[in-house]
Amino acid sequence: MRKVAVILAGCGPKDGSEIQETLTLLLALDQHNIEYHCFAPNENQYHVINHVTGEVMDESRNVMVEAARIVRGDIAPIEMFKAEEFDALLFPGGFGAAKNLFTYAIDGADFTVNKYVEKAIKDMTDAFKGKLVSQGGAFDIKPIGGMCIAPIMIAKVLGNVNVTVGCDSYPQADDVRAFGCTHTETQNGGVAIDKENKIFTTPCYMLNATLKDIYDCAWNMVEAMKDL
Repeated sequence: MRKVAVILAGCGPKDGSEIQETLTLLLALDQHNIEYHCFAPNENQYHVINHVTGEVMDESRNVMVEAARIVRGDIAPIEMFKAEEFDALLFPGGFGAAKNLFTYAIDGADFTVNKYVEKAIKDMTDAFKGKLVSQGGAFDIKPIGGMCIAPIMIAKVLGNVNVTVGCDSYPQADDVRAFGCTHTETQNGGVAIDKENKIFTTPCYMLNATLKDIYDCAWNMVEAMKDL
């Protein structure tokens, strides 16, 4: 059975991982008979949002502890992720992902990426191929998938890849291009496929979407990448 890693950013679209994107992704993986394991940073999230009022709350919460709510406690700290143990790496979106995994929601195009998240992305590509081969192990590029806002993080870390954040006219698409990457416009359920670099991205709630649209995004992304 194929095995993939899913990196989460908490629980809730405004301060963590988008729950509907996460659940439809895990369902799509299960329906494709793909085993998944979830990881998250074991640190406090950027802030806590009241999802009824949208206001910042005067408290702190741990990213991994919150993400555990979605996956019934079956989660590990991201520093335990090892690329050689997985066949693909996937990122659901959510405004909180752009706060807790990378800082795009705070810093715009000048954002930084959590060091463990960045390492996970690079370790799945050929960026470290020479180093790993020199240590006695062969290593090929492995697929990476991103939903919603996550593709902009993948674009900045890797450069020279093809991703989507929905509409070409979005400022986020301009940022993708500024990172030296190609942006592909997609509609609900669409997937941008970069075959050469094995990058698969889908817009989800970057567009005006329904829950069925989100499921279609998740299913179509997994379907597109399953054979790799």
